[in-house]
Amino acid sequence: MSELVSGILKGEKRSISRAISIIDNNDPESLKIIHGIFKKTKNASTIGFTGSAGAGKSTLIGRIATGFHSLGYKVAVIAVDPSSPITGGALLGDRVRMMSISDEIYVRSLASRGAEGGISRSLRNVVRILDAAGYNLILIESVGAGQLEIEISKAVNITVVIFNPQTGDSIQAIKAGLTEIGDIYVVNKSDLEGAAILYNIISDLVGDNKKLVFKCSAKMNKGIRDLTKALVKLLDDEKYRAREKSILENELRDMILNVIKEKSIEKIMKSQEYGILVNKILKKEVDPYSAALNFANKIIV
Repeated sequence: MSELVSGILKGEKRSISRAISIIDNNDPESLKIIHGIFKKTKNASTIGFTGSAGAGKSTLIGRIATGFHSLGYKVAVIAVDPSSPITGGALLGDRVRMMSISDEIYVRSLASRGAEGGISRSLRNVVRILDAAGYNLILIESVGAGQLEIEISKAVNITVVIFNPQTGDSIQAIKAGLTEIGDIYVVNKSDLEGAAILYNIISDLVGDNKKLVFKCSAKMNKGIRDLTKALVKLLDDEKYRAREKSILENELRDMILNVIKEKSIEKIMKSQEYGILVNKILKKEVDPYSAALNFANKIIV
């Protein structure tokens, strides 16, 4: 394990990839890796990108990663993908749409595994590995569906919300609360019909932050430079750096709750009373809700 940690600290991609796999699979060796690298981390900046599926997040991130790389940043990209229902691993793998970017930009997929706290724990530790390996800017793409769209904002310094003019995103954005979590808003695919209307709607929704709404076309490479400049400015703002404390608070809370949940379930399944309750439910002597409530009241003091 010391050899693996040494490889991470030297920035060896093979060691980085192996360590991320161990972390993502929640392997027992994870703790040793984090213990070995934690004091070597330098608090790399993180930018999260969220939005509905089909908004062009991957292509846009590829453009932005290239822009930051040209400015001298050492960039890594984490793409949170849907999980395979069988293996639990990432379905899409390392993003095909990012294959054209520089080899010096590290790209890796993580499985969402359908968990809010789980993704927070895995994601933040993967960020630490990349940080310890010398990457000072980490771009994170959310899975683009469900609660994770909002959860990602709790794990990064800056959140970018991306909209698609042809998928009814303005209505979905209001429903999902996406216009409340962003630091920057992007109407991607601005070359398509409806982009100008969506841009005006989003500008009205965010009110005083109109300067942080951008129109881009990742495909045509339009508007990317202005967006990158705005992100650089935010990265230099102490307000966004100060979010590290709240990020750690969220992470610690999720990890504590996960441990409590896992240990509680293990204890419950092994208890004699649990088996008795199952038999009572089978005999219709008690309904499942009442049984669960009574059992919970006994173990929660």
